[in-house]
Amino acid sequence: MKSNSIKGLAFLLASASMVAGCGKKDVEVLPPVAENTNYGQPPAETSPVTNTIQPGSQEDFLQTVGQFGDRILFDTDRFNVDTDDQGTLQVQAQWLARYPNTRITVEGHADERGTRDYNLALGERRANSAKNYLISVGVDASRIQTVSYGKERPQALGSDEQSWAQNRRAVTVTVQ
Repeated sequence: MKSNSIKGLAFLLASASMVAGCGKKDVEVLPPVAENTNYGQPPAETSPVTNTIQPGSQEDFLQTVGQFGDRILFDTDRFNVDTDDQGTLQVQAQWLARYPNTRITVEGHADERGTRDYNLALGERRANSAKNYLISVGVDASRIQTVSYGKERPQALGSDEQSWAQNRRAVTVTVQ
């Protein structure tokens, strides 16, 4: 039995020494680059990108309404549009009046508290509240879709009041 252990150990040592003796070989000649690709080639110089924003695009919308002008926030378990929210939606309606062919989707969101079904329903009520206000100030209802994400797409990660407050929202997104 002892001789089998010694033979096994000798075999392992011999195998390890053979593997250790192998090293990487330097490649002197690289294979040719595949045709019709630029793989392995230095990047071609590109012209500077112009920062023009297409009128009526999401970028134009965000630039016009401001950094957080695409969203309105709600209190816990609420879906009413307050006076601050009305001002934000008024700016959105003015932008939409300039681009009558642009359609939007209003996304309703909720914080992580509550069941999935409850938050989906609350997100839907929030999106519909924003939609109804936009309609009341002259935006054609056929241009507005709504969707509820409930608690599935949080803006802020965290289980505190500050994070929850950012996640209770309705966000307006342009549709191309």
